[in-house]
Amino acid sequence: MKVGLFIDTFYPMVDGVIKVVDNYARRLAKKCEVAVFCPDTKGYDKAEDKQYPYEIVRCSSLPIPGVDYSLPIPLADPSFNLPLIKSGLDIVHIHSPFAVGMAGTLYAKMHQVPAVATLHSQYRQDFERTFKLEPTIRMALNTLMMTFNACDECWAVNPAIKELYVNEYGLLAPCKVMLNATDHVPVDDPAVAAARVNQRYGITPEETVFLFVGRINYLKNIDFTVRALRILKDRGVKFKMIFAGQGQDEDKLAELVSDLQLKDDIIMAGLNNREQLQDLYSRAKLFLFPSMYDANSLVQIEAACQGTPTVFLRGSRTSATVTDGVNALISEPSEEAFADTIQAVLADKERYCRISAAAREQLYLDWDTVVDNVYDKYQELIAAKKKQIEQNSLENKLRQAFLPDVD
Repeated sequence: MKVGLFIDTFYPMVDGVIKVVDNYARRLAKKCEVAVFCPDTKGYDKAEDKQYPYEIVRCSSLPIPGVDYSLPIPLADPSFNLPLIKSGLDIVHIHSPFAVGMAGTLYAKMHQVPAVATLHSQYRQDFERTFKLEPTIRMALNTLMMTFNACDECWAVNPAIKELYVNEYGLLAPCKVMLNATDHVPVDDPAVAAARVNQRYGITPEETVFLFVGRINYLKNIDFTVRALRILKDRGVKFKMIFAGQGQDEDKLAELVSDLQLKDDIIMAGLNNREQLQDLYSRAKLFLFPSMYDANSLVQIEAACQGTPTVFLRGSRTSATVTDGVNALISEPSEEAFADTIQAVLADKERYCRISAAAREQLYLDWDTVVDNVYDKYQELIAAKKKQIEQNSLENKLRQAFLPDVD
């Protein structure tokens, strides 16, 4: 079996979807041939691509002013199209519906192989910020949905995203839920991990630590988190909040922290490697994630791996896999309520320990388990496609045999 994974951005850029594709590719490469089709993201090194345990085929792209991403142009790039044409893919799996994803579905249609798409994002939110006018938003969404509806099957990252695409976006292709996972593992010794974090950031052992990991972007509602923390401080709650990541709103966030006089309470940790992140998750009491933008973020699974409960906002799609008060906490969508939720669980140690244990037991899912299932699903889709082609061929032969030509 040869699998093609298609994505409209890739390393050295880092986001959740890129990490999903990388984890798929690494594990599938142990079972079959894998190629990742993607753009030449800014800063990439062709030599570094050869270090991955799977093939990477890149197309040219154009920078987009003001955003982290670039615009792929695969159709105009022979160095992308020739390897794709010669690839002999048995199945196409797209992880974004734009230029590279469209190239994948076009290949699948031309070569009569199955195409599957993972529904990672709430695209309408992006279109609303970009286009403003409803007719333009709807036209952009309809164009995107043409790519997804061209697939044999779509995989939503949780039930709420499936409901969104089927009931609001106009998804017609068959849709199943396929959960995300993590490559993190529980730390060997939480006390030792905590000591490493304390030493690195100058935190005392008794201090309560809150954590956010991800792009420093106001889309993630991180300014909401800072304002809620100001409320907690005004109530006398002592804490250290760590923001681990980089992004376009780092300066804005630092300014807000300064304006709210929280510079002594908030640590901007920048980028961290996986081992350092595992330590951070283990040291944190709570993972604060009030994002209404994310569909199903990997960071909440990474936190659960270390038994660290996440605090979400009610109505967020990314909270669809959790149960409030059982394996996570869901707050009403106000800064006061968010502060109330944090304060209440900190005050009840028995409840906290119960939720922490359930988070690890119920929400932690590893990529090996998920990709084993994915591989089986690929085989089923390939077999179903071959059967469909054979049936169509038989129907055409019968039609030619029993129906006269009509001029």
